[in-house]
Amino acid sequence: MSTTVRAAVFTGLGEPPHIGEVVLPDPGPGQVRVRLAAAGVCHSDLSLSNGTLPQPLPAVLGHEGAGTVEATGPDVDGVSPGQQVILNWAPPCRSCWFCEHGEPYLCERSSAAAQRPYAALPDGTPAYAGLGTGAFAEATIVPAHALVPLPEGVDIGAAALLGCAVLTGWGAVTNSARVRPGESVAVVGLGGVGLATLQGARLAGADPVIAIDVSDAKEELARGLGATHFATAGRSLGAEVRELTGGRGVDHAFEAAGSSAAIRSAWSATRRGGTTTVVGVGAKDDPVSFSALELFHFARTLRGCVYGSADPERDIPVLTRHIRDGGIDLATMVTDEIGLDDLPAAFERLREGKGGRSLIRFD
Repeated sequence: MSTTVRAAVFTGLGEPPHIGEVVLPDPGPGQVRVRLAAAGVCHSDLSLSNGTLPQPLPAVLGHEGAGTVEATGPDVDGVSPGQQVILNWAPPCRSCWFCEHGEPYLCERSSAAAQRPYAALPDGTPAYAGLGTGAFAEATIVPAHALVPLPEGVDIGAAALLGCAVLTGWGAVTNSARVRPGESVAVVGLGGVGLATLQGARLAGADPVIAIDVSDAKEELARGLGATHFATAGRSLGAEVRELTGGRGVDHAFEAAGSSAAIRSAWSATRRGGTTTVVGVGAKDDPVSFSALELFHFARTLRGCVYGSADPERDIPVLTRHIRDGGIDLATMVTDEIGLDDLPAAFERLREGKGGRSLIRFD
């Protein structure tokens, strides 16, 4: 039998979501129905809603979620009803070239579920799940391999952040850049991913850790999550960062805002021979340019980072140990706890660059 749930439905590019209902079928072979406890509101959801990232419509967005397995279809192993889980929006197939060569975050089949309808609107119109997860709803249907069991000792609501922001930010520091103790770090853009990157830098033993944002209002939040210094993005940023790093610039700069301007800011803050890691998701029509001379002269490394170069099955248990030990603070990252009806206002905060993470708590 089908299940009808409340959901935030996006029907047009750039339009706010309509809070209504979707009809979920029973889980099919290899599928699981998850009752959501919470879902984080990520900047990538904004990018999906406005066309920066491609998304079939109508759609239920939301890819950062945690909840409880409610029902399973045939041929499901490894998860069972009543189990608490985290959604994985990029589940690796474990058999393509990238998976077999240690890069499951680049799996060529990870987006398959996002390309086919997973539910229907009440009038029968097929509906899609954003990034294959559809977490802005009371429940969702996902492939069984898109779930990671939640280890004990972590609040199931706050655990939603592990599914994207924390795994991406911490992973950028730990897996992609491999920051070492005593190296200097700058983080440009202090949304959910940027705040998680700060915590990753602190855990890695980086010093100094310089937080950078266009809004001075984020300084207290940034310092509470690991920043030793705060700087406002602007023309004098490079000089300010060099002043804090012996005139050189940082060993590692992380761009977490998703724009060409932020990438240039991170690049300018990086020392000669250092590494700039691009974590934010920018637009395809927002080019960033470098002169041939500066690429040679600065000898910097510019690299992209997808999903924190992470393997959720391997890394989420590590993150939960950091949470239990007090090394990662999920609660402080959440600046707004909301209900599903408050999602449009959360999207407006994203557009304005206000606050940290908004977290939808379902009843």
